[in-house]
Amino acid sequence: MSEKTKLNRKQKIVRIAVTAVMIALAFALSYVQLWKMPFGGTVTLFSMLPIMFVSIKYGIGWGLGAAFCYSWLQVLQGEVFGWGLTPVMLVGAILLDYVVAFTVIGLAGIFRKKGPSGAIFGCILVCLLRFLSHLISGVVLWANYEQFVAFGKTWLNHPWLYSLVYNGWYMLPETAITVVGIILIFTLPQLKKLTAPEF
Repeated sequence: MSEKTKLNRKQKIVRIAVTAVMIALAFALSYVQLWKMPFGGTVTLFSMLPIMFVSIKYGIGWGLGAAFCYSWLQVLQGEVFGWGLTPVMLVGAILLDYVVAFTVIGLAGIFRKKGPSGAIFGCILVCLLRFLSHLISGVVLWANYEQFVAFGKTWLNHPWLYSLVYNGWYMLPETAITVVGIILIFTLPQLKKLTAPEF
Protein backbone atom coordinates (compact mmCIF):
# COMPACT_ATOMS: atom_id res chain seq x y z
CA MET A 1 0.00 0.00 0.00
CA SER A 2 1.48 3.37 -1.05
CA GLU A 3 2.16 6.20 1.39
CA LYS A 4 -0.47 8.35 -0.36
CA THR A 5 -3.14 5.64 0.00
CA LYS A 6 -2.30 5.25 3.70
CA LEU A 7 -2.60 8.99 4.19
CA ASN A 8 -5.93 9.13 2.37
CA ARG A 9 -7.24 6.26 4.45
CA LYS A 10 -6.05 7.92 7.65
CA GLN A 11 -7.57 11.26 6.59
CA LYS A 12 -10.89 9.58 5.85
CA ILE A 13 -10.96 7.88 9.28
CA VAL A 14 -10.16 11.20 10.96
CA ARG A 15 -12.90 12.95 8.97
CA ILE A 16 -15.47 10.31 9.88
CA ALA A 17 -14.51 10.56 13.56
CA VAL A 18 -14.58 14.37 13.57
CA THR A 19 -17.91 14.41 11.71
CA ALA A 20 -19.47 11.96 14.17
CA VAL A 21 -18.25 14.06 17.12
CA MET A 22 -19.61 17.25 15.50
CA ILE A 23 -23.04 15.66 14.89
CA ALA A 24 -23.14 14.55 18.54
CA LEU A 25 -22.03 18.02 19.70
CA ALA A 26 -24.69 19.72 17.54
CA PHE A 27 -27.35 17.42 18.99
CA ALA A 28 -26.17 18.12 22.56
CA LEU A 29 -26.13 21.89 21.94
CA SER A 30 -29.67 21.72 20.52
CA TYR A 31 -30.79 20.96 24.10
CA VAL A 32 -29.24 24.24 25.31
CA GLN A 33 -32.34 26.27 24.49
CA LEU A 34 -32.44 29.99 25.20
CA TRP A 35 -36.15 30.04 24.40
CA LYS A 36 -38.69 27.86 22.68
CA MET A 37 -41.66 28.69 20.48
CA PRO A 38 -45.00 27.00 21.32
CA PHE A 39 -45.31 24.99 18.08
CA GLY A 40 -41.71 24.22 17.23
CA GLY A 41 -38.67 26.39 16.71
CA THR A 42 -36.06 27.23 19.30
CA VAL A 43 -33.19 29.61 19.85
CA THR A 44 -30.21 27.49 20.83
CA LEU A 45 -26.65 28.13 21.87
CA PHE A 46 -24.62 27.49 18.69
CA SER A 47 -26.30 24.18 17.79
CA MET A 48 -25.78 24.68 14.03
CA LEU A 49 -22.07 25.54 14.36
CA PRO A 50 -20.65 22.00 14.54
CA ILE A 51 -22.39 21.00 11.29
CA MET A 52 -21.22 24.22 9.64
CA PHE A 53 -17.70 23.44 10.85
CA VAL A 54 -17.79 20.06 9.05
CA SER A 55 -18.94 21.70 5.81
CA ILE A 56 -16.37 24.51 5.95
CA LYS A 57 -13.53 22.20 7.01
CA TYR A 58 -14.19 19.24 4.70
CA GLY A 59 -16.50 20.54 1.98
CA ILE A 60 -20.21 20.53 1.25
CA GLY A 61 -20.34 16.79 0.47
CA TRP A 62 -19.30 15.97 4.02
CA GLY A 63 -21.38 18.87 5.33
CA LEU A 64 -24.57 17.70 3.65
CA GLY A 65 -24.03 14.15 4.89
CA ALA A 66 -23.54 15.38 8.46
CA ALA A 67 -26.49 17.74 8.20
CA PHE A 68 -28.78 15.02 6.83
CA CYS A 69 -27.92 12.74 9.79
CA TYR A 70 -28.44 15.65 12.16
CA SER A 71 -31.84 16.42 10.60
CA TRP A 72 -33.12 12.96 11.59
CA LEU A 73 -31.87 13.44 15.14
CA GLN A 74 -33.92 16.65 15.14
CA VAL A 75 -36.98 14.67 13.99
CA LEU A 76 -36.53 12.36 16.99
CA GLN A 77 -36.03 15.33 19.32
CA GLY A 78 -39.02 17.26 17.98
CA GLU A 79 -42.62 17.02 19.16
CA VAL A 80 -44.22 16.60 15.75
CA PHE A 81 -45.32 12.99 16.45
CA GLY A 82 -47.36 14.09 19.45
CA TRP A 83 -49.59 16.57 17.62
CA GLY A 84 -52.02 14.07 16.09
CA LEU A 85 -51.36 15.14 12.50
CA THR A 86 -52.76 13.42 9.42
CA PRO A 87 -50.19 11.27 7.56
CA VAL A 88 -49.83 13.90 4.81
CA MET A 89 -49.30 16.70 7.34
CA LEU A 90 -46.83 14.57 9.27
CA VAL A 91 -44.74 13.77 6.17
CA GLY A 92 -44.85 17.42 5.07
CA ALA A 93 -43.75 18.63 8.52
CA ILE A 94 -40.92 16.09 8.72
CA LEU A 95 -39.65 17.07 5.28
CA LEU A 96 -39.97 20.87 5.43
CA ASP A 97 -39.42 21.57 9.13
CA TYR A 98 -36.72 18.99 9.74
CA VAL A 99 -35.08 17.18 6.82
CA VAL A 100 -34.83 20.07 4.36
CA ALA A 101 -34.49 22.80 7.01
CA PHE A 102 -31.57 21.12 8.78
CA THR A 103 -29.88 19.48 5.77
CA VAL A 104 -29.29 22.87 4.13
CA ILE A 105 -26.92 23.67 7.02
CA GLY A 106 -24.48 21.39 5.21
CA LEU A 107 -24.08 24.02 2.48
CA ALA A 108 -22.21 26.35 4.87
CA GLY A 109 -18.90 25.50 3.20
CA ILE A 110 -19.98 26.70 -0.24
CA PHE A 111 -17.65 29.74 0.00
CA ARG A 112 -14.95 28.06 2.08
CA LYS A 113 -12.16 28.95 -0.38
CA LYS A 114 -12.67 32.60 0.56
CA GLY A 115 -11.47 32.09 4.13
CA PRO A 116 -13.22 33.59 7.19
CA SER A 117 -15.39 35.91 5.09
CA GLY A 118 -16.56 32.88 3.08
CA ALA A 119 -17.42 31.08 6.33
CA ILE A 120 -19.50 34.06 7.46
CA PHE A 121 -21.33 34.37 4.11
CA GLY A 122 -21.94 30.62 4.06
CA CYS A 123 -23.39 30.80 7.58
CA ILE A 124 -25.76 33.62 6.65
CA LEU A 125 -26.81 31.82 3.45
CA VAL A 126 -27.73 28.55 5.18
CA CYS A 127 -29.59 30.38 7.96
CA LEU A 128 -31.61 32.13 5.24
CA LEU A 129 -32.28 28.83 3.45
CA ARG A 130 -33.35 27.19 6.71
CA PHE A 131 -35.68 30.14 7.39
CA LEU A 132 -37.19 29.82 3.89
CA SER A 133 -37.91 26.13 4.47
CA HIS A 134 -39.69 26.93 7.74
CA LEU A 135 -41.50 29.86 6.08
CA ILE A 136 -42.85 27.66 3.28
CA SER A 137 -43.84 25.02 5.84
CA GLY A 138 -45.72 27.66 7.83
CA VAL A 139 -47.63 28.84 4.77
CA VAL A 140 -48.40 25.39 3.36
CA LEU A 141 -48.95 23.39 6.55
CA TRP A 142 -49.56 25.44 9.67
CA ALA A 143 -50.76 29.01 9.22
CA ASN A 144 -54.51 28.38 8.93
CA TYR A 145 -54.85 25.73 11.62
CA GLU A 146 -56.45 27.35 14.66
CA GLN A 147 -54.68 25.06 17.10
CA PHE A 148 -51.26 26.11 15.74
CA VAL A 149 -51.77 29.89 15.71
CA ALA A 150 -49.51 31.37 18.37
CA PHE A 151 -50.42 35.06 18.26
CA GLY A 152 -54.24 35.02 18.30
CA LYS A 153 -57.00 34.20 15.83
CA THR A 154 -56.65 37.49 13.94
CA TRP A 155 -53.59 35.89 12.30
CA LEU A 156 -55.74 33.25 10.61
CA ASN A 157 -56.02 33.65 6.82
CA HIS A 158 -52.76 35.64 6.73
CA PRO A 159 -50.43 32.70 6.11
CA TRP A 160 -47.40 34.57 4.74
CA LEU A 161 -47.43 37.23 7.43
CA TYR A 162 -48.04 34.71 10.20
CA SER A 163 -45.30 32.36 9.00
CA LEU A 164 -42.88 35.25 8.50
CA VAL A 165 -43.40 36.56 12.04
CA TYR A 166 -43.55 33.17 13.75
CA ASN A 167 -40.43 31.76 12.10
CA GLY A 168 -38.57 35.07 12.17
CA TRP A 169 -39.20 35.27 15.93
CA TYR A 170 -36.71 32.47 16.56
CA MET A 171 -34.65 32.31 13.35
CA LEU A 172 -33.44 35.91 13.54
CA PRO A 173 -31.81 35.53 16.98
CA GLU A 174 -30.65 32.00 16.08
CA THR A 175 -28.93 33.44 13.00
CA ALA A 176 -27.35 36.30 14.96
CA ILE A 177 -25.97 33.91 17.60
CA THR A 178 -24.64 31.54 14.93
CA VAL A 179 -22.94 34.35 12.97
CA VAL A 180 -21.23 35.51 16.17
CA GLY A 181 -20.03 31.94 16.75
CA ILE A 182 -18.72 31.64 13.17
CA ILE A 183 -16.87 34.95 13.50
CA LEU A 184 -15.27 33.79 16.74
CA ILE A 185 -14.12 30.36 15.63
CA PHE A 186 -13.06 31.25 12.09
CA THR A 187 -11.27 34.54 12.77
CA LEU A 188 -9.47 33.92 16.07
CA PRO A 189 -5.74 33.39 15.35
CA GLN A 190 -5.57 30.63 17.98
CA LEU A 191 -8.06 28.52 15.98
CA LYS A 192 -6.70 29.11 12.47
CA LYS A 193 -5.00 25.71 12.18
CA LEU A 194 -8.03 23.85 13.54
CA THR A 195 -10.52 25.59 11.23
CA ALA A 196 -8.42 25.71 8.05
CA PRO A 197 -10.31 23.97 5.21
CA GLU A 198 -8.93 20.68 3.87
CA PHE A 199 -9.10 20.22 0.11
